[in-house]
Amino acid sequence: MKPLSIPVAPFKGEDTLPKAVDVVIIGGGIVGISTALELAERGISVAVCEKGVIAGEQSSRNWGWTRQMGRDERELPLCMHSVELWSKMNARINRETGWRPTGISYLSYTKRELQDWLAWAEIGKRHGVDARMLTPSEIAEKIPGNNGSLLGVLHTGSDGRAEPWIAVPAMAEAAREKGAHIVTGCAVRGIETTAGRVSSVVTERGEIHCQAVVLAGGIWSRLFAGNMGIDFPQLKVIGPVAHVDGVEGMTDMPVGAGDFAYRKRLDGSFTIAVRNLNLAPITPDHLRLFTEFAPTYLTTWRELSLRFNSSFFRELATKRKWQLNEKTIFEQCRVMDPPANSGFTRKALRNMTRRFPGFAKARVLNEWSGVIDATPGAIPIISPIHHIPGFHIASGFSGHGFGIGPGAGQLMADLITGDRTSVDRKVFDISRLRPRYAEGNTDKSH
Repeated sequence: MKPLSIPVAPFKGEDTLPKAVDVVIIGGGIVGISTALELAERGISVAVCEKGVIAGEQSSRNWGWTRQMGRDERELPLCMHSVELWSKMNARINRETGWRPTGISYLSYTKRELQDWLAWAEIGKRHGVDARMLTPSEIAEKIPGNNGSLLGVLHTGSDGRAEPWIAVPAMAEAAREKGAHIVTGCAVRGIETTAGRVSSVVTERGEIHCQAVVLAGGIWSRLFAGNMGIDFPQLKVIGPVAHVDGVEGMTDMPVGAGDFAYRKRLDGSFTIAVRNLNLAPITPDHLRLFTEFAPTYLTTWRELSLRFNSSFFRELATKRKWQLNEKTIFEQCRVMDPPANSGFTRKALRNMTRRFPGFAKARVLNEWSGVIDATPGAIPIISPIHHIPGFHIASGFSGHGFGIGPGAGQLMADLITGDRTSVDRKVFDISRLRPRYAEGNTDKSH
């Protein structure tokens, strides 16, 4: 496998498959690894099968924010719980994840932005989030280096930051120490059932018998589920990011504005991006799912740069049905590593330098892109698939996965074990997007 555009902390998976475990998790990103960690800590035998490397895709390519602020109210309780889990993660796994309780701030340069954040502050207050508008003196203290054009700042002190490229491999090491099997370079081709229930997974290296499966495949979840006859509504969005240094005098906390975002890293350099703008290459799935995503597009079209390119024809040619003895796309594409976008980096730096002159001499060290798995409404699915007992999906995190990954993993573990969940499971149930898959509904044809 060729070197990736972003360095990820090395993790060597096991060379052999276990013959049988209680649970198999498909995908070694933040959600799959968090689920494995939870299950292993409960004494449940679990295996993670990752087709490429641990955290090779979006789980290492995101901004590294762990936030509650600005979240959809339906998702907020899970975000709050996840921040609590992040705050204890270093001690829990006895390793460095880079998590720090820095707080996060959103900057307002227009009256519309200010009104939006004032409104969200009230939402946060209802839920007990410590979000508040900063006073002018607090802005001067907490947001140094700004050019003085701010109308207001929404700040949440309990939010924080972590280093994605080291956090997830560190959590994987901890899960393995606690008994989880973690196998890399091993694609799962499909699932076998007995009397309608999950009984095993078939991988490129052989079969693992199990009682439950979690599909935490990120951008690959729709394709995998489709081969099982499950219509899982999910699209791909590309987010370009860059790593820069040579910047001094900035706050330690992540900062977001209407058209830029930055996060100071552990070594003092910065992860930067254009906020509220992603690339959306049009694919056949955009046509198949047009009516479902149309309401989301109508409210977020300013944040998407639609592109028609070779992605359409490449995905059109991708096999959508296969037998379990056939080689699959998952073995052909070990890690989705889209090209960087220097235009986005330049735009991010222009936008930031206009507001923070300290970025004028920033030096670009690296650029990359990540592919985000998005659902209609941008709320993930963390749910059993009720008509296939033992099968579960945790996907469609819509750019929120790293921050809420620990909470999502705990929720999924609770669903598997039957333990009481810490948040309302119905918010994330598959029936929200696919009523025909609701629990107790035996007609899946409409």
